[in-house]
Amino acid sequence: MSAVSDVMTFLNQLAPLPLAEDWDNVGLLLGNRASQASRIMTCLTLTPDVAAEAIEKQADLIVTHHPILFRPVNKLTADSVEGSMVLQLISAGISVYSPHTSYDSAQAGINRQLAELLELKNINVLRPQEVQSSDATPEPLGAGRFGDLAEPVSLENLNNRVKQALGISHLQYVGQSNSQIKRVGIACGSAVEFLPDAVQAGCDVLLTGEARFHALLEARAEGIALILPGHYATERPAMETLAKTLEKQFNQLTVWASEQETDPLCWD
Repeated sequence: MSAVSDVMTFLNQLAPLPLAEDWDNVGLLLGNRASQASRIMTCLTLTPDVAAEAIEKQADLIVTHHPILFRPVNKLTADSVEGSMVLQLISAGISVYSPHTSYDSAQAGINRQLAELLELKNINVLRPQEVQSSDATPEPLGAGRFGDLAEPVSLENLNNRVKQALGISHLQYVGQSNSQIKRVGIACGSAVEFLPDAVQAGCDVLLTGEARFHALLEARAEGIALILPGHYATERPAMETLAKTLEKQFNQLTVWASEQETDPLCWD
């Protein structure tokens, strides 16, 4: 039997919390690190239906990518959706841990996984960070990734590769479909603020989940393409990977990715 603290130690090795952005809320957000953890569920976002699944399946620990209690709260009551959900989790004795942007930026984190999924070469960091680490690292630490395709392809071709790799049928993009793409920048989720970093790195395109309208105009003006598969599509697969990683590391535990979680955005 493992304790919540044992899982936390492993997660902090996989995605060191100092990699998280300053504005983030990461680590153990609910529960007791000394509690026993025999059943773990991962998810992208902890919503009432996902919490109900964890309670029904008697999870001891939820590893959610997006943090709960992201902003400071003055009261915790059942009058709000999040308050009601948190109180139910407390009543069920379920702990909650979030790696969030530390997992985005980790050496084997979400952005690296996306870069490898697209078979990019010469993978490097878009926004390097000074982070203390005792391990020998194969690449600089930091946020975002960029790399080169083996051969230049059209934006249309790359869009199709992204759809196939992420198992989606639609995506949004900015740019000319016949433009040639060699260097690809990656920043999962909602990270169009990495656009200047991608331009500086010489990227022909930035892949991120979603972007505000004026950022689309900025990309067009800068002459860099954008690929927008959706926030869910760029991050949920990594939480499924994390479930498999935890299951392998703690083979005496039961670990699964939420089966109730779905993309809230519908595509027609």
